[in-house]
Amino acid sequence: MRVTVSRTGGFAGIRATWEVHVEAQPDRAAWRELVESMPWDDVPPAPPEPDRYIYRIRCEKHEVVLAERQLRGPWRILVERVRERGRPAAPPPPAAPDGAG
Repeated sequence: MRVTVSRTGGFAGIRATWEVHVEAQPDRAAWRELVESMPWDDVPPAPPEPDRYIYRIRCEKHEVVLAERQLRGPWRILVERVRERGRPAAPPPPAAPDGAG
């Protein structure tokens, strides 16, 4: 199982992405328990907030997008663990200009 956290936004709009491969972690049972306990289907909508971070959290069939102020409780724990234990993921390649190749 892979957990991916992407953060975009802020003043510069720079994307940062971290990944954790749960099976490679020494405490993989704790990781699985944390991921399975997340309220994946219970994320309230949030109004857009200019110049604030947006977090996209993906794990298997689950994906949520959270505004910076929604990142609390179990979401904050998960994101902090992924950032601490994960490795930065390579940024996606730049998109080809329209009409190119």
